[in-house]
Amino acid sequence: MLFDFAHMSPNDCYKLLVSTVVPRPIAWVVSQNSAGQLNAAPFSFFNALAGDPPIVGVSMGSHGPGRPKDSRNNIRETGQFVVNLVSEENAEAMNVTAIEFDPSVNELTEAGLTTLPSLHVKPPRIAASPVAMECELMQIVDLGSSNGLVIGRVLAMHIRDEMVIDAKKHYIDTPKLKLIGRMHGSGWYARASDLFQMARIPVGDWKRRMEPPAGSSD
Repeated sequence: MLFDFAHMSPNDCYKLLVSTVVPRPIAWVVSQNSAGQLNAAPFSFFNALAGDPPIVGVSMGSHGPGRPKDSRNNIRETGQFVVNLVSEENAEAMNVTAIEFDPSVNELTEAGLTTLPSLHVKPPRIAASPVAMECELMQIVDLGSSNGLVIGRVLAMHIRDEMVIDAKKHYIDTPKLKLIGRMHGSGWYARASDLFQMARIPVGDWKRRMEPPAGSSD
C-alpha cells in the first residue's frame, strides 16, 4: 500500500515512521541550564552519525509551537550535554524521566537516579547507565517548526569496566551492555539480545561466486 506523505498530516507521517524505523537506539540526555538546573530526558530519534570526527545526532521536539523541550533549550544555552545509553535494568527509570514535568523538576531525582561527574562537560552522567558520552554542541539544525537536530561531538566515553573486554584494543562486550531500543506504538521496546552474525562479502569473492562453473557453456 502506498502512503503519499504529500497528502498526509504530520501526525500520520510520524506514526508510519515510528512503526517501521525500528528498533531505534535511545539517547538518555542529561543537560543543564546556565543556572545549573539539571534535566534528563530520553529521545529515540538518535544515532551515531560519523566516526571521524565522532559525531552523534539527537532530534528533539517541542511541547508545542514555540516551546522547545527543556533539553534543547539547555543545550542551545550551554553547548554541552551527556548521552547515556539505556539498558534493560534502567528501563523503568528512563521511563520516569520521560514524564513531562515542569522545568523546575529534576527528573533524575524523581527517578531515584544518582550521577557521576563528567570529565570535559558540566552536566553529569547517569551512574546506572552502562555507556555515557560527553558531548559538546556542534550545531542545531531546525527541522520545520517543531523539531531540532542536535549534532554533538563526542569528547569522552565512559563504559562500565565489566563491559570492556580489552581496553588497549577497545574491544567491548556489546551483548553484555543489554541495551534496549524503541519500537512502535505506545510503550513498545526491544531487547538487543536476539543476535545473528553475517560476514561482509569481499567483492572478489562475490565475482567468483557469480562466475559460471568451469567447463560450462552458454
